[in-house]
Amino acid sequence: MDAGELLRRYAAGERDFREIKLTRVNLVNADLRDVNLREAHLIEVNLSGSNLTGVNFREANLSGSNLGGAMLQECNLIGANLLGANLMGSDLSGSSLRSANLSEVNLRSANLSDAIVGEANLSGANLYGTNLTGAHLSRARLVEACLEHAILDNANLSGSVLNGANLTGARLSQAVLSGASLEGANLSDADLTRANLGSTNLRRANFTNAKMRGASLIWSSLRGAKMIRVNLYRAKLNWSNLSEADLSEAILIDTNLRRANLRDANLQNANLSGATMPNGQVFA
Repeated sequence: MDAGELLRRYAAGERDFREIKLTRVNLVNADLRDVNLREAHLIEVNLSGSNLTGVNFREANLSGSNLGGAMLQECNLIGANLLGANLMGSDLSGSSLRSANLSEVNLRSANLSDAIVGEANLSGANLYGTNLTGAHLSRARLVEACLEHAILDNANLSGSVLNGANLTGARLSQAVLSGASLEGANLSDADLTRANLGSTNLRRANFTNAKMRGASLIWSSLRGAKMIRVNLYRAKLNWSNLSEADLSEAILIDTNLRRANLRDANLQNANLSGATMPNGQVFA
């Protein structure tokens, strides 16, 4: 089958194209809404600008394909292979990408709000400025992914792996990251207001200038973390490990300027120079 035959059969009312094989064909701006492309081989296919709303791509191979600017709302991409694909500016809101291979994918400025991306592999993916509001990313793999200025408000990242990821300026307000690993990640200037980071691996992470008002860091490891000028106003740090962390000029007070929740936290060899302590005094 070639691109022309596919479009003719679609126009005639056919919708089941499971397991078809198309390589390097041009389907720019095509209208293929609601088709069944389960287990299809669509390698290096150009589907940029296409309307693919509601398409079943389950376990399909879309490696190297161009889906930039495509409409992919409420698609089934469970287990799909999108290795190295271009999805820049595409709309995947409400879609399921559970267990999909999205490594090295370009998702810059894409819309994945309320998408299900649990257990997916996004290692090395470009998610600069991507909208992931309310997305389910539990147990996803985002090693060394670019999430700079991404929007992750209310997202579920529990148990995910973000070691070495770049989250500079990202929005993570009320996000759930419990049990996740962000070792060596860059979260400078990120907004983690009221985020849940309980039992999280944050060793050697960079939180410089981050907003962490009301965040929960209970039982988390922040050993060697860079927390310069971090706002930890009313944050929960019970049993957290802050040994060797740099908390210089950090804010550690609560609403009454009496005590931050530092009960049983480990501050051994931490740098607190210039930090505003729980009693409101600046540490000399």
